Amino acid sequence: MLLRVLCLAVLLLTSTASPGVELGIDRLQQQNFAPLLGKRVGLITNQTGVNSAGEKTRLVLRKAKQVKLVALFTPEHGLDGTELAGRYVSTRHDPLTGLTAFSLYGPTRKPTPAMLRGIDVLVFDMQDIGVRSYTYISTMVRCMEAAGEAGIEFMVLDRPNPLGGLRVEGPPLDPELVSFVGQVPVPYVHGLTCGELARMTNARGWNAARCRLSVVEMRGWNRRIVWEDTGLRWYRTSPNIPRADSPAYYVATGIVGSLAGMEIGVGGPAPFEICAAPWLEAGEFTQYVRGLGIAGVVATPYVSGRFQGVRLRIDPRTAGDLSALAVYLLAEVNRRVGQPDMFLRASADKLDIFYKVYGSRSIRDSLRGGTPAVRIVQGWQRNVTAFRAQREPFLLY
Repeated sequence: MLLRVLCLAVLLLTSTASPGVELGIDRLQQQNFAPLLGKRVGLITNQTGVNSAGEKTRLVLRKAKQVKLVALFTPEHGLDGTELAGRYVSTRHDPLTGLTAFSLYGPTRKPTPAMLRGIDVLVFDMQDIGVRSYTYISTMVRCMEAAGEAGIEFMVLDRPNPLGGLRVEGPPLDPELVSFVGQVPVPYVHGLTCGELARMTNARGWNAARCRLSVVEMRGWNRRIVWEDTGLRWYRTSPNIPRADSPAYYVATGIVGSLAGMEIGVGGPAPFEICAAPWLEAGEFTQYVRGLGIAGVVATPYVSGRFQGVRLRIDPRTAGDLSALAVYLLAEVNRRVGQPDMFLRASADKLDIFYKVYGSRSIRDSLRGGTPAVRIVQGWQRNVTAFRAQREPFLLY
């Protein structure tokens, strides 16, 4: 009897444990870099571009005798991921490789023909967070477009979506609001890896010029896996995404924080984990958030100086709708501010970025007109369902 119990325990442990995930760069190394043989390579990367052992992709390629790495390209936050959000990044010399690291978050957001001169293939290796408004995907799409225009290859070294591949939620993107914080018409949370999103972008013509695309797939990742299940170390993707669970908080409060007057923890030790304002009362607001009953979300009162609100704790594996939580927070914060409302208080620049992040201007009229937040969320569902079907042909895992 004891033997049967022990065998059952072993079976349960082995059936639920996730095997180690091999990244696209790991698989490329295992192939002895065969797809890059004899080609001059431009690498789009930053500090998150590492293999599963933590070696920087740019050094791995630089040291590979069969690879000719000739240039680097960097996104928002720069090669080391330390520049603050929205701050221009300069082209610089990379002392580790001796190469020029061309900035794609300065005067240009995509490689110019001059930058691409002498390059046969652009390789993308950066860690995304699975949210439409995060600009690394925008950089990838603009680079795909540049590759298509230049007639060169584009390769994605695939990486996990830290939110998993099942979470698809949030507002769609209105065509007139396409921007660098909303480059492709997907729900706010799309549930795709970079490689899958590149495949869908190229096939559906979301990049102005299609490219010759290839994806080096991962091994050991599946759609149920969030980052905590991968066995991989998390590298801070930007100053305010320090931990593997930070993307979940970004979904919950990033939209709210786009409007003026809010405190969401950005710049402090708990980025995106707070929702507070001078006109809120911590106890009442905490009870409101708890009353929403969103699975995997715990709210506790938060008070800091003149700001009051909630501190959130989010289980990254929760099936709860975190994009819905963002709208519930926004609606209640706006209801409690009084007149003028948050939209009238915000500057034109703040409103512009808010609409681009959210993906629509309709949220203002909906909230002003008294539309309940639950109805706003219900309004997304048809688009979310349609997108799940549309993305199916492009899934790799």
